[in-house]
Amino acid sequence: LMDNELNVTYITFDGHVEVQKYRYLYFVIMFTAYILIICSNSTIVGIIVINKSLHEPMYIFIAALLINSVLYSTAIYPKLLIDFLSEKQIISYSACIFQWFIYYTLAISEFFLLSAMAYDRYVSICKPLKYSTIMKKTTINIFLILAWILPACQTSVSTLVSANKKLCYFILKGIICNSTIQKLHCVSSAVLNVYGLIVFVIAVPLPVLFILFTYTRIFIITYRSSREVRRKAAQTCLPHLLVLINFSCLSAYDVLLARLETNVPKTVRLIMSLQIILYHPLLNPIIYGLKMKEIYKHLERLFRPDKLN
Repeated sequence: LMDNELNVTYITFDGHVEVQKYRYLYFVIMFTAYILIICSNSTIVGIIVINKSLHEPMYIFIAALLINSVLYSTAIYPKLLIDFLSEKQIISYSACIFQWFIYYTLAISEFFLLSAMAYDRYVSICKPLKYSTIMKKTTINIFLILAWILPACQTSVSTLVSANKKLCYFILKGIICNSTIQKLHCVSSAVLNVYGLIVFVIAVPLPVLFILFTYTRIFIITYRSSREVRRKAAQTCLPHLLVLINFSCLSAYDVLLARLETNVPKTVRLIMSLQIILYHPLLNPIIYGLKMKEIYKHLERLFRPDKLN
């Protein structure tokens, strides 16, 4: 769909058809969810920033992960909320490409941050005497910078190539600009597919394997230790594993969606898309808020001040 006056290419979302009958109800639900995502993630980030006792690598990485969730949601929800109130859901191709760039940059960043957290736990539990030497402030800063810069560089190549590709289709199956945008191109690029596969291997399987390796080492070492050590290891590692498993499953669906030739039913696409944009950003603060003892203690002080008396 071309606007000759503005020389802008527009594409139409196909997935919103499923929700137009109850669009105002969905708007209220999604707006409430967005507010909850902002408030819950920001509350825990604020607690970590304010309390100096939480200025440790593990909590700094948790704060970075929750900031990721806020940015991730902000790249999606405003446009989604506007769509629920609109008769026709359209977006310019350039804006869609930008949303795609932010979406995948932050998704890859999540895996890198989880890898940094796994390494931090490995050093803390398996090499406690060297922990302060290895996990210095400089090391933490390098991990944080790389976790955001590397994904942006990796994703920017695909974004620039896709931005110059000719479109033959102008209807996007889904409710957000994700990997299915590649199906709009007239000609599939072999170079882009190979590059995308390389980025995928670097961004997902390698970090996941690294995380599983470090946690396996942690559980092997703590198994030989006292019951108290095992309890502390499980208390700090299990929340990270829960987040990893959840996000890996959702990411696998998203990647496979663009490569499956079979038509996925609209209802299934809608449910899975809502899982990605709703379930995960809300799950992170719940897991870290309730399962991390120190964070939960500060949350309890904040919302139940009577406990201090």
